[in-house]
Amino acid sequence: MRSTDLNLNMLTENLRADAPLSEQEARQYSPLALAFLGDSVYEVMVREQLLREANRPAKQLHNASVAHVRAPYQAAAAARIAPLLTEEEADILRRGRNASGISVPKSATPAEYRTATGFEALFGYLYLRGETGRLAALFSVIWEETPKAPAEAEPNESI
Repeated sequence: MRSTDLNLNMLTENLRADAPLSEQEARQYSPLALAFLGDSVYEVMVREQLLREANRPAKQLHNASVAHVRAPYQAAAAARIAPLLTEEEADILRRGRNASGISVPKSATPAEYRTATGFEALFGYLYLRGETGRLAALFSVIWEETPKAPAEAEPNESI
């Protein structure tokens, strides 16, 4: 286990206040409700990882964090982990991607935004299920193998 995995396991375990939900209980939430939670779970994981990697000024941390939580990056991350997902996980991602009532911002294509919504729904679902190890494993793959976000790729940028 890499130190990244250990740190993220500790983070996600410490965030859980209640007992994990069963698969049936977690599936009762709408995909957009799961994405609502998953957005924050993923963002906290990104922020902690960035902070642990380097003691940088807050503005640099913020810019790097925003680059990782934007829909285009999340869509690329979803594509990277798609082959690793179980049938259940792939179904949750698909449900989130196909959810109705999504308003697409100008910063993303409709396909990117829908995929990012599915990605967030998956993180929300896994969090509710108490699958912190699985969250950490998927996050580790994303962090190590998805191309760096633009704000991170240019560390000499004047901020």
